[in-house]
Amino acid sequence: MMKTIKVSDKGQIAIPQIIRENMGIDKGDELILVQINDKLLIEKSNKTEEKMKNDFKDILKFSEKALKEVWDNKEDEIHILNGRPIIKIE
Repeated sequence: MMKTIKVSDKGQIAIPQIIRENMGIDKGDELILVQINDKLLIEKSNKTEEKMKNDFKDILKFSEKALKEVWDNKEDEIHILNGRPIIKIE
């Protein structure tokens, strides 16, 4: 759906009723404005939080897996002798 709206002297906009109903936007809801180049995205803040959690879920799994591989890698162990690290080179 596309609607044309005007910006007031105070920089305010009114979201048309049909869009508010379709999006479940109620009085007092917080919205997030995102500017990307010459585009403006308006989204409910709770939806953005949910999406961001889901977006980062895969990254966190990958990061945890990669770190576990590093932590469990015996070849990368550093031993300390007299307070100095000893690096094993083969």
